[in-house]
Amino acid sequence: MKKLLLIATFISVYTTTLAQQYALFGTQSMFDAFENPSQKSFTLDSSRKFSSNFLLPYFNINAANSGSSDNVVRRFIQEGTFDTRNLPLGHGDINRAFVNSNIYVATFRIFQSYKYQKELGFSWQIRTDGQANYTNENLAIFDSYTRFPQGVELNGIFNASGYQESYHQFSFTYRENWDKRLAFGLKLSILTGISYIDGNINNSRLFINGDDNYLRIGLNGDYRSTITDTEKFNKNTVIPNFKNPGLSFGFGTNYKTKKGLFLMANIKDLGFIWWRNNPQQNTLNANKVIENIDYNQDNTNQEIKDIFVLNNTSKKFLTPTNAKIDVYLSKQFGFYKPGLAISKNLFYKGGDVAFVNTFNYDNLSASVTPTYNFNKIFMLGLQGKYQTPNFEFFMGTENLIGTGYFANGLLNDRLSGTGHNGASFYMGIGIKFGNVVNHPQFSDMIPGINDKDNGSLFRWFKSLF
Repeated sequence: MKKLLLIATFISVYTTTLAQQYALFGTQSMFDAFENPSQKSFTLDSSRKFSSNFLLPYFNINAANSGSSDNVVRRFIQEGTFDTRNLPLGHGDINRAFVNSNIYVATFRIFQSYKYQKELGFSWQIRTDGQANYTNENLAIFDSYTRFPQGVELNGIFNASGYQESYHQFSFTYRENWDKRLAFGLKLSILTGISYIDGNINNSRLFINGDDNYLRIGLNGDYRSTITDTEKFNKNTVIPNFKNPGLSFGFGTNYKTKKGLFLMANIKDLGFIWWRNNPQQNTLNANKVIENIDYNQDNTNQEIKDIFVLNNTSKKFLTPTNAKIDVYLSKQFGFYKPGLAISKNLFYKGGDVAFVNTFNYDNLSASVTPTYNFNKIFMLGLQGKYQTPNFEFFMGTENLIGTGYFANGLLNDRLSGTGHNGASFYMGIGIKFGNVVNHPQFSDMIPGINDKDNGSLFRWFKSLF
């Protein structure tokens, strides 16, 4: 575990958005409505007025590593053995690591008005986003200095970059129909940061003198973090305290043509976080000599880690959230609904193209989703869903093959899998309750019919211009 923490500190291998749950797009589920704010989640004459997850599981977790370090990472995760002896060095190989999570802790949604089919939503999420590029040498130096040639200076072998951002997101969503085919929605969020770390090593050097039992390592770049020591990260760190405040905004629209083609577009999580609770910054300009390297790898690891965590200065900084733009289209053909989703990060590298194939039978559906991530990772997703107007349950993975290998390796305590490492799992439960929302001709009490103000928010915005 100590080696894992050192590696994570050195190369900032933490997180990035890898894949969203594209099989839930266009399903009018509660998840669909919170993630894509123009989407409705209530069905007239069938659904009840309120919906919530009642603190039941509503989350997704994705992780992947791609590059020539795959076998080293796979063996470390599945067997607990960190061994870089078969890792090729000196070829300039670049690896990419990705992990992301999106946990809906609490959700509550209201059908507000029949006119314009207005819906209001409130949610509390815990999110993590980021990315990292690193070299094989970044791993090998934490295993053994004997992996490197001696008596010669090696340049650029530790150049790496990465970031991680975790935060709470408290959101308000609103959607309404413009007409029978067009709808708009927005999502306004207050954020409070949990942790942030980023690093960029743009120049690096290594010289090893085995005869005199020392090495000299040089690192130039930048490093920022809100966690000064990984051991200090505990449950209290995760409790919302608004010491690192932020805001974000999302907007979406959807349109259904006369021929049944459904089109949807979103701008998501466009915002920032102001990191002001004990933030640390360090301009790396290290040329450090580490002595007594024989049979003392733990000390070598700690000395390298100290380059990043010592001599920091406290300085507040602002970072963008991982905003993205999505486009989705689909059409129903009897029991089969194909869909195409394209998503692109706005400020960070990454994005997806997904082809969703959904097969419906009554209230049950199964989806198969091949996805290509712009970081050159191909995944195959599988989802099962049971959905009625007042209940929804779904479970799936965005990376079926990688998750299968990962689970097999952990359960059997042996090496399993080839190609990139990856695992993904998501699930959710949503329940509606209260009075049934009806058309006016079927009920004397319809939300919005007797309201004093039945105006449209988006028409009001239009009137301003």
